[in-house]
Amino acid sequence: MDDRFEDDDGEALAALPNEPPDRKAHSYSQQLRSNTGNHKRHRLQLRKHSLDEDRISKNIGRYSDSDSDDDFYPYATGSSAADGISVDLCLSMNGSDELYQPLPEFTANGGENGIFKVPIRAAVHPSRPTCLELRPHPLRETQVGKFMRTIACTDTQLWAGQETGVRVWNLSDAYEPGIGIGGRARRGDEYAAPFYESANTSPAMCLIVDSGSKLVWTGHKDGKIRSWKMDQPLDDTPFKEGISWQAHRGPILSMVITSYGDLWSASEGGVLKIWPWEAIEKSLSLSSEEKHMAALLVERSFIDLRSQVTVNGVCNISSSDVRCLLSDNVRAKVWAAGSLSFSLWDARTRELLKVYNVDGQIENRANMSSVQDQMVEDEINVKFASKSKKEKSQGSSFLQRSHDAIMGAADAVRRVATKGAGAFVEDSKRTEALVVTIDGMIWCGCSNGLLVQWDSNGNRLQDFHHHPCAVQSFCTYGSRIWVGYVSGMVQVLDLEGNLIAGWVAHSSPVIKLVVGAGYVFSLAIHGGIRGWNITSPGPIDNILRSELAGKELMYTRKENVKILVGTWNVGQGRASHDALMSWLGSTLSDVGIVVVGLQEVEMGAGFLAMSAAKETVGLEGSSIGQWWQDTIGKTLDEGSTFERVGSRQLAGLLIAIWVRKDIRTHVGDLDVAAVACGLGRAIGNKGGVGLRLRVHDRIMCFVNCHFAAHLEAVNRRNADFDHIYRTMVFSQSSNLLNTAAAMLPYLFLSCSLAFSTCLFWLLYSSGLPWVLSVAAGVSSAVQMLRGTNIPGINPEEGKPELAEADMVTFLGDFNYRLFGISYDEARDFVSQRCFDCLREKDQLRIEMKAGKVFQGMHEALIRFPPTYKFERGKAGLGGYDSGEKKRIPAWCDRILYRDTRPASVSECSLECPVVSSILLYEACMDVTESDHKPVRCKFNVEISHVDRSVRRQEFGKIIKSNDQISSLLEDFRYIPETVVSTSSIILQNQDTSILQITNKSGKDKALFQIVCEGQSSINEDEQASDYRPRGSFGFPHWLEVTPAVGIIRPDQFVEISIHHEEFHTQEDFADEIPQSRCVEDARDKEASFLVNVRGSYSIETISHRVRVRHCFSAKTVCIDSKNNSSKRTRGRSHHRSGLS
Repeated sequence: MDDRFEDDDGEALAALPNEPPDRKAHSYSQQLRSNTGNHKRHRLQLRKHSLDEDRISKNIGRYSDSDSDDDFYPYATGSSAADGISVDLCLSMNGSDELYQPLPEFTANGGENGIFKVPIRAAVHPSRPTCLELRPHPLRETQVGKFMRTIACTDTQLWAGQETGVRVWNLSDAYEPGIGIGGRARRGDEYAAPFYESANTSPAMCLIVDSGSKLVWTGHKDGKIRSWKMDQPLDDTPFKEGISWQAHRGPILSMVITSYGDLWSASEGGVLKIWPWEAIEKSLSLSSEEKHMAALLVERSFIDLRSQVTVNGVCNISSSDVRCLLSDNVRAKVWAAGSLSFSLWDARTRELLKVYNVDGQIENRANMSSVQDQMVEDEINVKFASKSKKEKSQGSSFLQRSHDAIMGAADAVRRVATKGAGAFVEDSKRTEALVVTIDGMIWCGCSNGLLVQWDSNGNRLQDFHHHPCAVQSFCTYGSRIWVGYVSGMVQVLDLEGNLIAGWVAHSSPVIKLVVGAGYVFSLAIHGGIRGWNITSPGPIDNILRSELAGKELMYTRKENVKILVGTWNVGQGRASHDALMSWLGSTLSDVGIVVVGLQEVEMGAGFLAMSAAKETVGLEGSSIGQWWQDTIGKTLDEGSTFERVGSRQLAGLLIAIWVRKDIRTHVGDLDVAAVACGLGRAIGNKGGVGLRLRVHDRIMCFVNCHFAAHLEAVNRRNADFDHIYRTMVFSQSSNLLNTAAAMLPYLFLSCSLAFSTCLFWLLYSSGLPWVLSVAAGVSSAVQMLRGTNIPGINPEEGKPELAEADMVTFLGDFNYRLFGISYDEARDFVSQRCFDCLREKDQLRIEMKAGKVFQGMHEALIRFPPTYKFERGKAGLGGYDSGEKKRIPAWCDRILYRDTRPASVSECSLECPVVSSILLYEACMDVTESDHKPVRCKFNVEISHVDRSVRRQEFGKIIKSNDQISSLLEDFRYIPETVVSTSSIILQNQDTSILQITNKSGKDKALFQIVCEGQSSINEDEQASDYRPRGSFGFPHWLEVTPAVGIIRPDQFVEISIHHEEFHTQEDFADEIPQSRCVEDARDKEASFLVNVRGSYSIETISHRVRVRHCFSAKTVCIDSKNNSSKRTRGRSHHRSGLS
């Protein structure tokens, strides 16, 4: 025998310590059959292991040389007997951490490229601009009852609407550290910048800023509109609302303030109301003691636009919910967007101008939603119609009818479910967001990712498609458009629709984008808020990235977590408390997270069919699966020591996770997934169930699998892994869909049909494959249903979600067998503990070596006997299958993982944030309740993460102190020189004047916006009274300003039409309460305009003041008819006066 080992296992053995660590053992000893009468302790025979070359992780160099095979087989007691070997069959670790050293590992090929490559990590994200994390991503569990829905920004504050009211950040505190754990902030906000919250209210659904009256208006789920003062002094006491009133019966879905200062609100069923500014202004002038009267005043002033356009019971606008309201301040119009249609309104006269669908086709017609609902109901009813007599007379008609009935029921379930989820085919065109750009174009974002450009008259111009996922939000500033997608992607476009840049802004949908204080703030659905420099991407980002990376050590924090992972094919059996204690309970002393995967919890054709039908409508789990979770929970001392976080069951597959309570605050955001790999990729007898969660801000995934059986099915097993890895999509833990209650009759019908058909067919002809094909038909709907409801979170097309995790662990019954060896030979090798010989025959090891499966993943060297197949009730190694089939023992039950190490040896850092090692990998051979033995693996996981509060501080210091950034920001403050043709204009009735604005810059565009800072009446002494601003600095109704917003090219000018138009309707005076606007007296009126000019990126403006006076030709108030409202636009003289 040679004195050295020539294979990788030999190197691993040689690297182990000379003395085995002392460990307390919970073991079961079994006398094994020996080929010799006196069995001596065997040294490993000298072999060339062709499968093991250069596959053992280099980190085994930490071990000292050893020539004892006891070190390699930790369950050996070292004692021998004449008739056998005494073996410790199951070990536990009750000692301290110092007793354990990482085990040597085998690494699969193929992990260097493609979807199996380790994800790139860095201290500062290399693929996106550096951002200001105003509110770091909170764990989902911390936001129950506090989820944020929307944000809005002023020059000095960021406001957020949440489920319990509103909160506000002073942007002057944006770089300040968080309050931290133990401060006044609730869990989830420890690292957010300092903020203030309101008193509790109904959930805030929408939020708009009214700079003119210095108020923020919020629309709520209870149908109320509430006001909040901007820039008021705040402290820890919750601040209170101002004026509020009951605006709608249902939730308020959208609000907007028009260019004339009126407040428009929309609710369910297409309800659209106007709240005239005059009534709001009157109510705001009342004292706090008159708050109730103020609310009544506004409540009675509303204009119901839906009733105004209803004639003879027929309404020309859709009854679908108004998803978006948009004020086109360029042309003084209002857009109201439903799911598939638009209505266009005049902001001044409140008249309906046009109704059209998403394709731009005019639709002046009665709403057809009720007809569409009836059509869907009729389709569902058709599914249950009986077959013709001719079909009934056919000999095999029963089975065919059963098949058709099941398929029909499944299809009915699918159609009802998809309707409830809004997933009809035409809904791919659904409008999700609107924005108006400074050039007067309207942009619409659709659920299929399409961006549609419209002109101000509602004419569809052109489409753009830069991303396949649904658009969720828009904002615009200067000559750029920002788009937020359901994938978490943010894109920047120019005004022509060309893509400038794009990056992953969040790990979940970007539901709102707003601009303020030089940042574009993005709100993700999980509640995180990030601020992106308004010039991004640009040179400022590069400076910030470099500077922040240099301060990495200041904000890096390191943690250590022990994770116990267990897998067991229970063979439809149940375990005793002693068995679970042997498997799991004996190793818990220092474990923080426990993950358990079970296979074959429950099987059988009837169960599989019912499980497939339940999956169709999002139902999962079983009573037996719940029993297993409860029983394991008792073993783990659930409630006192551990907390169950979540689980997922797919037919016989079950995975569940428990977290120790003292680290529970750092673990959350649990998502689940399931992928069927059985017949037709639809039945859950084979497949995978997964859990994804965030641990210390790092993503970990655990996938419990059961692959295809039988010795020869290697390629099918490889394909099962590939299918699961590529297609597993995570979503929130399995809550019922909103429409599940309505679908239960269809669900139980399909389940009953599936079950009865299975029983009949099994008794009639033992046609299990046919039964499973029927069940496959029932379950096929689940893929389509869930595909429409689960947003594609990964923005990189074709990139699996598992590939983006920081740590991925696969566990389960992989069913890989020992190949090229007989039953007797395998038993002999096991009895002699020659597991190195058996590893040569391991199909999984062969396939991993070839890079065909589990590419780039690691597994500790196996030191335990094969875990399959045993006779139930027989303890120890003598229990291997001795029946007629004599199945060859095999390591079917395995646990493998991948962390963020690009090489086998890497120090834990922000560039390599998760570094794992295996402390324990063994089977519990004393457990006899199944034909498989349970396996457990204990990981030591080092985690590096960012203290986002400290990094935000450093971000602020760099912004304030870096000379390069200061110089760049100064350049962006540049405002082109502009000249306004006059500072005063006098108009008479129906008169028009032209205001000219000239851009004197020869190279830069000038962006302008005209607002009205207030209006007043002229007294008899020709002096103006105090100027009163309207909402959002809107124009008075007697003036038309077109265009009020625009772009002036270098050395060009623009002409602004300022027209007097005095137009009233009879309803203006109904019940002595103005319904649209107050009646003006006969005195001359004066409005003060501000022409605000800025550059393309400037957050600063310069203003030109222009005063516009209307002089009455007669001192009487008349109500003009529509026929007398013609505009005089031909006269273009500039009327000047001595106004200063």
